[in-house]
Amino acid sequence: MKKNVLISGGSGFVGKHLTDLLLANGYSVSILSRSQKQNTEQVNYYQWDVDANFIDENAVLKADYIIHLAGEGIADKRWTTKRKEAIVKSREKSIHLIYNVLKNNNKKPEAFVSASGVGIYGAKNGSEICTENSSFANDFLGTTCQKWEAASDTIASLGIRTVKIRTGLVLGKNEGFLKQLVPVFKLKLGSALGSGKQYMPWIHIDDLCGIYLKSLNNSEIKGAYNAAVLDNTTNTVFSKTLAKLFGYSMWLPNVPAFIMQLILGEMAQIVLTGQRVSSNKIESSGFKFQHTSLEEALRDCVLK
Repeated sequence: MKKNVLISGGSGFVGKHLTDLLLANGYSVSILSRSQKQNTEQVNYYQWDVDANFIDENAVLKADYIIHLAGEGIADKRWTTKRKEAIVKSREKSIHLIYNVLKNNNKKPEAFVSASGVGIYGAKNGSEICTENSSFANDFLGTTCQKWEAASDTIASLGIRTVKIRTGLVLGKNEGFLKQLVPVFKLKLGSALGSGKQYMPWIHIDDLCGIYLKSLNNSEIKGAYNAAVLDNTTNTVFSKTLAKLFGYSMWLPNVPAFIMQLILGEMAQIVLTGQRVSSNKIESSGFKFQHTSLEEALRDCVLK
């Protein structure tokens, strides 16, 4: 009988790719959805409403594994006080709903794997490389990721193997942050942002999904893992590489930091700061990245 994987946030960018990979590897997939959806031959949908504290318990009780991707998009809207509250609440409260079902029914899936972010480390100076044991930031992204992971740790307190995937910028075809960048660069209007020196830890969507799959298959994997390629990609390097794929050299000056701050407010820190992160821990588990060249990864996402 096929092992069942329950995915929250399964209809999003990462969730859709991950569903395809799991099905291709012989798993059955269930998805928690806010709206009512028709089951397909391969995927069963279950409803939940985090704001209303509602979840169809059958989804959790059926699961052999749970992958938690749900949460309000970090960069979807300007960071007002209300928006910040929604971002944090969507991560903490959604996990709490799952926790209650597991605890009340003494249900112990083989693993609970949750998304997190490399933003937990905050902006780092120079060439410092962040490992999973590096210090955390006290800014909004840092504290959000810490609360996110603390919520996941409540699952671990039930004796369930828990994994936290600290994800970098995800590259996908016509998806993620490339969806906004590619049209600008196609028009030969791309440029670096701020100083351009900020590092951009990136990962191809295929590798990110591969890490989630590895987390299910390898029972030795638990705790936090960075999910990003360790290289020297700065915002300038990234922008020049993307421009090169469209056949030109960047000619516009960098967009000044204050302009980004005027447009995005506090959310500008997403694009104006960065960090380098080590991938040694996940690679030591036996995982091998398929995409380690930025140009090759961008070419795969943009030109194929």
